[in-house]
Order: sequence, then structure tokens, then C-alpha cells
Amino acid sequence: MTANSTNLTRIRVRYCECDPMGVAHHAAYIPWLEIGRTELLRQSGETYAALERSGLLLVVVKLDVRYRRPVRYDDVVEVRTEWSGGSRVKIEHTYEVLVVEPGANTPESVPFVAAAASTTLGCIDRDGKIRELPAWLASAR
Repeated sequence: MTANSTNLTRIRVRYCECDPMGVAHHAAYIPWLEIGRTELLRQSGETYAALERSGLLLVVVKLDVRYRRPVRYDDVVEVRTEWSGGSRVKIEHTYEVLVVEPGANTPESVPFVAAAASTTLGCIDRDGKIRELPAWLASAR
């Protein structure tokens, strides 16, 4: 994996992710970001499951989301996930959530940026102690 690798993942907004007005609830974005991170890792040839089997976990220690425009039921969003930095014990990502295919209730033309986000993940062991990232993952920063 090279530094600043990017992954594009498309997700159709499900009814259960929306409020009674058909707008995606702000909390729905968090799993979308996780899907983007997981797919970015998979794109590198590794999986989060393999990382866990080695005894290491990546935990979210910081999350920032800027909501710009609403996403509605049945829209297709594209989560653009990018490695943006880190250190020996953490990884940073940036994200854009774009509506790329409108559902029936989205009057705007597409694509448009619905949200921008960033996360910092810390590397820990199963006892919750801070650990260094594996060499293959640390070199990805």
C-alpha cells in the first residue's frame, strides 16, 4: 500500500438509516466511514480480521464530521476514504461523503459533497495497551 491511498465505496442509503422525513440520520454516517476504512485496508491486501487475529485492534480516538447537505433515503453515496497521516501508534483518515446517484426525493443535481470527516485510530492490544502498528501498516502512512 502506498501513502495517501484512496478507496471509493458506494452505499445505497437504507430506510432504517433515515429519520421520519426520509433524511439520513447523522449517526448513519459513522458506519459508512468505517466501511470506507475497512475497504481501504482490504484494498492493501490485508483485512481487519487478520489484524485482530494478530492481537492488535484499531480504535477510534478522534472523530470529526462536518455535515454540509442532507442525504436522503435511496440516494447512492460514495465514501472517499484516504490515508492522511499518523505515527508509530496511530492512523489518520480523511473522508468525503458524496451523493452520486439521487433517490426519488433528492432534488439536487449530483454529485455533491454531503459531508467531510476525519478520524484518528489508535493501535492497542486486547488488554487496551497502546501498541505500535505492524510494519506493513505503519509504512502505509
